[in-house]
Amino acid sequence: MIRLFMAAFSALAGKPAVGATVSVDAAADMKLTEALVGLKSDPYIKLADAELRIISVFDELRYDRADMDVLSGPMRDHAVEKLKPLGFKQVTGSSFLHAETGIRVLLPKSHALGGSPFDIARYTPRGEFDYYLLTPTQAACMMIDSYSKMKALERIKGLIKTQPINILRIADYLEKKPVHEDFEDTIGHLKFVQREAVESEPLRRRRALGSMRL
Repeated sequence: MIRLFMAAFSALAGKPAVGATVSVDAAADMKLTEALVGLKSDPYIKLADAELRIISVFDELRYDRADMDVLSGPMRDHAVEKLKPLGFKQVTGSSFLHAETGIRVLLPKSHALGGSPFDIARYTPRGEFDYYLLTPTQAACMMIDSYSKMKALERIKGLIKTQPINILRIADYLEKKPVHEDFEDTIGHLKFVQREAVESEPLRRRRALGSMRL
């Protein structure tokens, strides 16, 4: 009875109950995915990986390894601006709901100051059809943990040509486990690919989101 009450209350609030299974029509999900693919026309937000259901938004062309890897205010604002026309409504400070499908976009929170970008989604479970909204660096970390070495490398190379990542921070947080140790020798190559991308168009003249809102 309590569970049914919570489900009904959550439906009235416009969001699924905790632990509830959202039934999503395959055609509706594909239609939404196609709409998210269309974000590529925007220079700051994109569907970084449809398979992993990651949307990424960025604000920096160059990084220091000590930079905090978080979604800044301007990055969040930009996400709100671009997701709203697709049918997403912000229902909490860290989630958007697509009313037609029940699919959510979740903004995971770091639970430790200076924590590993590999841990960003550890404390934010999601449903099968939900998306994470991440920084490009966090997106790259999920690729490393989810794919084979070569597949992760190719996906990350594709990402950094439009959204640079904090490669040194990733290198610093690679763990002593096979999947990370195997990926370590790609760091030099990624630095080269990213350096070329940042020094070329369209990234070379791109301004940070924060500076555009001053």
